[in-house]
Amino acid sequence: MLTAASAAAGLILPTGGMAVAQAASTASSTAQAQSGNAEGNVGYYRLSVGDISATVLSDGLIGGPPRIYASNAPEAELEEVLRQAFLPTDRLTLNLNTLLIETNGRRILLEAGAGQTMGPQGGRLFENLAAIGLRPEDIDVVVVSHTHPDHVGNLRTTDGGKAFPRATVFAPRADWDFFIRNDPDLSYMPVPEDFRRHFAAAIRRSVEPVTHGIELYEAGAEIVPGLTTLPALGHTPGMANFLVHSGNDQLLLTADLAYHPLVNIDHAWLPGPDRDKDTALASRRRIFDMAAADRLPVLGFHFPFPGIGRMLKTDTGYAWVPANWQF
Repeated sequence: MLTAASAAAGLILPTGGMAVAQAASTASSTAQAQSGNAEGNVGYYRLSVGDISATVLSDGLIGGPPRIYASNAPEAELEEVLRQAFLPTDRLTLNLNTLLIETNGRRILLEAGAGQTMGPQGGRLFENLAAIGLRPEDIDVVVVSHTHPDHVGNLRTTDGGKAFPRATVFAPRADWDFFIRNDPDLSYMPVPEDFRRHFAAAIRRSVEPVTHGIELYEAGAEIVPGLTTLPALGHTPGMANFLVHSGNDQLLLTADLAYHPLVNIDHAWLPGPDRDKDTALASRRRIFDMAAADRLPVLGFHFPFPGIGRMLKTDTGYAWVPANWQF
């Protein structure tokens, strides 16, 4: 069984005056995101949701100081929780779990991934697509939950073109208004000012190739039959969650409601990058309550790969129960 303690060591993002990425301290963190080679493990995981075929595709790893993702945690308690989980106390590794669904003859990618916008261990999505026999031009639709760089970074090729040349790209309207049409105030983010500037610039660069023809949606809309968006506001002005459904089967994608199950579910510490922490907390509780009450399978975008499990309601909050690996 996968556990929350199984996350490998990864990257530290904001350190000093600008966004830099630090190489992982062990070979296992690199292997976790690689696919189909002699030195690494696969970076894709197949499942089904009713009649919908689905594949979790890893885009690699990012990460940073644990305090960023558990902003209100007492320092000593946070360090002890990390130690008890056999994790480093100076950095927390986050995965990048995109989901490809195939339904009604269309291939739909949920979240574009980071690319190289937040460190050199991102950008594995395309090799993992190739590992399952697909090319970027085979993708018909890309839907992002919000427009942070780790969710839109792969929309742009290194030469500035559209990474998914045939795909229609959907993004939340409120995020587009905040991050793209205006100069966003990112002072709420617990990172250095240089990192904030690079963060905002990375968003604009990433979406530049798809600005003309972008489809903007309001959270709550059905993008295609079998894919419904759910309002999950607070982390960003327009963040959505995704509900994939077919027949009696469902899969809930929680985007950035929680970064890591250890610090945001098993311990209900607040993510520092939430723009409106009160609204984000209300969204988290509402959707986690729904997931627990309906016993929904859940995919966490940043959870240890492949990021699938269930939410258990407890006397004090919630607990993350990873799914057994399916062969």
